[in-house]
Amino acid sequence: MNEGYDLVFLLEEPSMKALLEVLLPRIIPSYVNFKCIAHRGKQDLEKSIPRKLKAWNTPAKFIIIRDQDSGDCLEIKQQLFDLCQQSGRSDVLIRIVCHELESWFLGDLAAVEKAFKLRTGKLNQKQNNTKYKNPDRLNSAKQELKKLGSNYSHFNLK
Repeated sequence: MNEGYDLVFLLEEPSMKALLEVLLPRIIPSYVNFKCIAHRGKQDLEKSIPRKLKAWNTPAKFIIIRDQDSGDCLEIKQQLFDLCQQSGRSDVLIRIVCHELESWFLGDLAAVEKAFKLRTGKLNQKQNNTKYKNPDRLNSAKQELKKLGSNYSHFNLK
């Protein structure tokens, strides 16, 4: 690897890992190695941050990705930064997904339809419905996505 380090993604949930493992090879150079480490929710992620950052024994750049949910984006980012500093690392890139990853999926129902192998055109027709124009406003984009395509649960997304 040219840079001499790996990219390590510390993630809140398996759904982000599933997304990144498909997306990253398409957008980063092939010589960049990456590792996606999914956790069982935000508490599990936050508990593991200081431990993982201290214990990592190879050169790495860390990226932490967490959902905003109903919290304040700036407060969440500061809290995560404080956890990183506890481990002696302040060079971690922190990104907050506003509101949930599933909200992003609902922004392109044609892609969801294709990914879940649903009837062509049926789901895409709903894209102009008011609730899908700003999916971050939905109480639970995850539940909405499950309603739209039962195959969603087969991706082991939590």
